[in-house]
Amino acid sequence: MKLRTLGASIVVAGLLLSGCAESQPTTPVTPAVATLSAPTPHVKGLIEKFKLQDVDYAYTKAAIGNGTRGGAKALLIDARPNPKYLSGTIPSSLNIPDTQIDKYIGQLDKTPKDKEIIVYCGGWDCEKSPIVAGHLKSKGFTNVKLYQAGEPEWATKNYLEVGTPVVEGAFKKNGALLIDARPYAKTLQESIPGAIYMNDEDMPKLMGRFPVDKNTPIITFCAGYECHKSHVIANKLLELGYKKVTVYAGGLPAWKEAKLQTTAGAKKEAAPAAAAPKAAAMVDGVKAGADEGTVDGEWYKAHIVAGTVPANIAIIDVRSPAEYANGHIKGAINVEAGKMSAADFAAKLPKGKVSIINCATGGRAMEAHMKLKDAKLDVSKVMYFDANIKCDAASKCEIKVNEPLG
Repeated sequence: MKLRTLGASIVVAGLLLSGCAESQPTTPVTPAVATLSAPTPHVKGLIEKFKLQDVDYAYTKAAIGNGTRGGAKALLIDARPNPKYLSGTIPSSLNIPDTQIDKYIGQLDKTPKDKEIIVYCGGWDCEKSPIVAGHLKSKGFTNVKLYQAGEPEWATKNYLEVGTPVVEGAFKKNGALLIDARPYAKTLQESIPGAIYMNDEDMPKLMGRFPVDKNTPIITFCAGYECHKSHVIANKLLELGYKKVTVYAGGLPAWKEAKLQTTAGAKKEAAPAAAAPKAAAMVDGVKAGADEGTVDGEWYKAHIVAGTVPANIAIIDVRSPAEYANGHIKGAINVEAGKMSAADFAAKLPKGKVSIINCATGGRAMEAHMKLKDAKLDVSKVMYFDANIKCDAASKCEIKVNEPLG
């Protein structure tokens, strides 16, 4: 379900705390503000009413997996208003505000009723999360939990995910360092203006690009909600002691959908006399794409959708086992290439077939192919599928083929 952004901008304000002090004519005293560490009586009553289990930070951190929507082990729901959600939410979360449940709950239409769901909001005194959780239970969801400490606690321990309005504001004010975590060829093709390249594969040799000041606001992004690379960079930045790290999970696709400026130049004008089209290159009956190492995306997509993938094709999914388990192309073999040497990865590819590598957004697939090529291994029968792919547990897939790099 596609939701419109509420409001043209987000106002991110600090929480102003003030206390009542005894009246003293010369030296006013402000008492310390007590920090809640348990639900208020009202919220506790709602938790008991709906028979909800409250989980802690460690449990929630494990539940988000690699931070992507496809890589999360549980479904996280932010019950706060949409502007709050866009200004900073726990990675992988969907938004179902307690005051607009009917408008937003359609996002869960395809969610299995036994899927683990963790609902949270603005902390121990926030009633929104138990209200939404109780509603979900009334709709038949059987594994609903709370993270009642919510966004306030998470923000003190980990990075947040932000929406397009926040990134647009930072871009206009030059208020944050933008880091593009996609493969280098992708950043050259098109990116958010001013972003620096920092792919996780090249991070060890490029870490000198990180700011000296650990308080510099940094926003990482890559190829959308299923791309984990921006989360890898964000986690590394936290390890290095950076204090103001966020992830723009919608990434370049969301930026372009909002019709915001990119580095892509004007389309090249057609040559006065177009050359005769070249015959499509074929490898054992598999149509090669325009970019080196790719399969022709539309050709391959048509076969996947029709269920007519040739028998001599081995479909290789290089994502993590958790992402693969959440949904994959029918018949795909899971080989997590990122954690293997080139030789070990090559050894996993079926012999006598054309191996076509895919991931969720094309980035890891490209890198897996490059890993083999850089190691000077035979890639004559290895291709990668440059596409955004989202499959459910029944292997029903939504596929959007990416534009050629060239």
